[in-house]
Amino acid sequence: MIQKGATSSKLHPRNKHRNGYQMDKLCKSNPALLAFIFTNDFGTQSIDFANPKAVFELNKALLTSEYKIKNWQISPNSLCPGIPGRADYIHYIADILAKDNDGHIPTGEKVKVLDIGTGSSLVYPIIGAQEYLWDFTATEIDMKSIQNAEININKNSWLKKKIQLRFQDDKEHILQGVVFDKDRFNAVICNPPFFKSREDNWKVSSRKFQNLHKNKEQPTVQNFAGHPNELWYPGGEKAFISKLIYESMKFRDQLNWITTLVSSKDHIKPLIAILEYHKATAIEIIPMQQGQKVSRILAWKW
Repeated sequence: MIQKGATSSKLHPRNKHRNGYQMDKLCKSNPALLAFIFTNDFGTQSIDFANPKAVFELNKALLTSEYKIKNWQISPNSLCPGIPGRADYIHYIADILAKDNDGHIPTGEKVKVLDIGTGSSLVYPIIGAQEYLWDFTATEIDMKSIQNAEININKNSWLKKKIQLRFQDDKEHILQGVVFDKDRFNAVICNPPFFKSREDNWKVSSRKFQNLHKNKEQPTVQNFAGHPNELWYPGGEKAFISKLIYESMKFRDQLNWITTLVSSKDHIKPLIAILEYHKATAIEIIPMQQGQKVSRILAWKW
């Protein structure tokens, strides 16, 4: 049965998950998912999205079924990404790269993409390598995440030629130390930490959990978990992206499109002001939506 929602059509036209989830197919790919499926009030099969185990098994099934990934795992308590939304980002990056290629999406190993903060899941490189055959350099500041990402690569031999991991050992920098002199990247992608602090993260997570879960007495559980470096950064999302903008200026001759997700619409205006002040040659805002979650991609060139 296909689980369809009013939101599925808002995904990118090339997104494989645009028409919902084929639960029967997904359970064949990952039998562990079956234990978490129930029939909702609308008569369709679904999972409890407030349950982190259910969310993990669903995303594992999607990667196995649609992206040829075997035995995918993530570090304990690390971010478990929603695959449909991550796929949207990759497809929109393909569209923006097509603008530099006479309207044709460039594919293959000649396209080099830098993924900032890849996490233990490697989800963006996996999707980009599978959908467009791009080559990725994936950076991470957390060593445990790097080690788990390497396990995922080793379990899927085809990824070894598509993904190179780099450890960022300097918390004061984003690009410096992981972009080498020889590097030339067609695109940079980034899903930045959103919260300013642990307390800020917990306050928002508690509210979201109560909205998802009918039992208001149940203690809050974050359905997507996340390590500190994945969730918060001093000054929050705006501070992180501002730093990315300033660092990207130093590598302007090596980077084509620099992009990042921006969760808060209130951050767009001040970020654009920085880019305009420093004379970015191109600035684009690409809207995205999955379910009730509205986001956007900020993209710029020097």
